Amino acid sequence: MTDPIRLLHFADLHIGMENYGRLDPDTGTSSRVRDFLDRLDEVIDYALDHDVDLVVFAGDAFKTRDPDPTQQREFARRIKRLADVAPTLLLVGNHDLPGMAAKATSVDIFRALDVANVIVGHKPECRVVETKRGPVCLAWMPYPMRNRLLAQDEHRGKSVEELDLALRDTVTNIVRSLAAEADRQAMPRVLAGHFSVSEAKFGSERSVMLGRDVAILKSEIASPVWDYVALGHIHKYQNLSEADGGSGGSGAGELTPTPPHPRSPAIVYSGSLERIDFGEEREPKGFCWVELERGNTRYQFVEVHARRFITLHADARAAAEPTDVVLSKIAEAGEETIDAVVRVIVKLKAEQEASLRERDIEKALAGAYNVAVGKEVEHAARLRLGGAAPETMTPAELVAQYFKNKDYEPAEIERLVEYAARIIADQ
Repeated sequence: MTDPIRLLHFADLHIGMENYGRLDPDTGTSSRVRDFLDRLDEVIDYALDHDVDLVVFAGDAFKTRDPDPTQQREFARRIKRLADVAPTLLLVGNHDLPGMAAKATSVDIFRALDVANVIVGHKPECRVVETKRGPVCLAWMPYPMRNRLLAQDEHRGKSVEELDLALRDTVTNIVRSLAAEADRQAMPRVLAGHFSVSEAKFGSERSVMLGRDVAILKSEIASPVWDYVALGHIHKYQNLSEADGGSGGSGAGELTPTPPHPRSPAIVYSGSLERIDFGEEREPKGFCWVELERGNTRYQFVEVHARRFITLHADARAAAEPTDVVLSKIAEAGEETIDAVVRVIVKLKAEQEASLRERDIEKALAGAYNVAVGKEVEHAARLRLGGAAPETMTPAELVAQYFKNKDYEPAEIERLVEYAARIIADQ
């Protein structure tokens, strides 16, 4: 009896995110960039310690389409560590793609240099990949960009909705073609993809998504042809094959069997490795470790030590000294705030605002990695935000609320939020 093939599945690095960071004088880069690289180091160390056979990185290496050369170098060093021991697929995600089809992706340098054991998934393909524990039929579908998949002449004059439908149909046909090709192989089969699936649960990644997103029906990738479906693009870890269609599954040390043939495979978003903002405060971050066998595949979600994000709420409206209420909340949190990104949200009356001593709050949180103090002040302006404080809202939510207050139609608001997300992501 042969050992199962050991597959590493991770995605959505987004190296270059600098939210809540500070300049690292030793490297000249944001300290938050180091967070993202440290998480990648955790993944690689685990893979090497557990004798990995095959690596699937399911897309979005960097935050922007034109990453900093230092970030490219650090990413390449780490990918080389993996490729030295196992075939490594670098799937192209939406953040890896340039605005023009003729330009190179952010990971094309690996293809140009023909780096040994590195496969750049820049276009759909299905091939047999040899590993030290046996062959794997590996297929992949990179992020479906409209201008790369739809002929302009054929679709000229169509509405946005019609183009979305045409793109979904095109991707569906590609995935079916990959399944038909894989079905001719008797070995274990894996599909890797960077796109949205209809039943997936989004996290805060909507605030950094580039371009208009089109969701593929889950039924199209739930084919028993596949033993495992490794997905990227959505930052929230989830197994779409579970009964509730949501997150869950096993933690480190437990292997969850995927539904055996002829039922559907595990369809898994491994999620991102590091938290981007407070929308991901309670989400576990990590990667998937897969023991791959035809009809008997198991996997586990392995959590990494992502930077903790903590929100402290203090209602000081009835207090004579609002700062004392906040300091009491900080004392209750104790060591939980050490090395964490901490957000303090204080409810105040308008006449209390000037008496809040923010320096004392920051001093009490001296052990935190980053501190932000937000005030929810009772006055009329809050009504325009639906009662919420702007400090607690994501950029996408703020933009949506602004246009809602301007009486824009819901469809128009959605379109403008997508444009705003592209602008924010490029900053």
